[in-house]
Amino acid sequence: MDRAPLNPTDFASVVTAITSAFGDPTRRAIYLFAHEHDAGVTASAVAARFELHPNVARHHLDKLAAGGYLEVAVAKADGRGAGRPSKHYRAVEPAITLDLALRHDDILVTLLGRALARLGPAESEALAEEVGAELGRSMAHALGDRAEHQRSFRSSLHAVADALSAHGFAAHAEQHEGRLRIVSTNCPFGDAVIEHPVICAVDRGMVRGMLDALYGRTSPEIETSVALGAARCVTTVDA
Repeated sequence: MDRAPLNPTDFASVVTAITSAFGDPTRRAIYLFAHEHDAGVTASAVAARFELHPNVARHHLDKLAAGGYLEVAVAKADGRGAGRPSKHYRAVEPAITLDLALRHDDILVTLLGRALARLGPAESEALAEEVGAELGRSMAHALGDRAEHQRSFRSSLHAVADALSAHGFAAHAEQHEGRLRIVSTNCPFGDAVIEHPVICAVDRGMVRGMLDALYGRTSPEIETSVALGAARCVTTVDA
């Protein structure tokens, strides 16, 4: 039976979950960059895009090619037979079936939202964030880094993004206007967050709990979210 093609959000979620196994967020970003270019990308283009040494860019591309995620074609740079041939890395169309559970049970999430709403805004938000923080600390301990301050702030943020991705958030860490933030392109809580925005506090708590365990105390703040009408959720984090 033919399966419906993945939409961009689901595709990003599956790609993030798979490439999180590499343990390298740069490689994930490079793969997505290559997927955006039908003609493929070169090591020099990747190096320029991600501010990498060409040898480092080539290493990431070759790793992806070895794993079957990219295919390689050799062509003359100017197309006229002159100059040194260059490798073009093109994303292989993924034969991926969406077997990942990208959404939590809608009934349970809706029930959570309604239960929190009965507590009043301040108390419900505090409770939702603390539940998220407890889950975040548990997720951090599962990584094996039980000693506080064991990672750098930036390394910790990437680890949080990868852990969130494994739970269906399709998250990545990035720097924007001098601040670090986590961007999630998929919300596993579904439409329930639109009716009950307080559920977003669980997400913020997960970020805070993980960072508390991996790095130290931070102050995550939700900059924008699906519940506020945005296409993605952005959590800004200050160390």
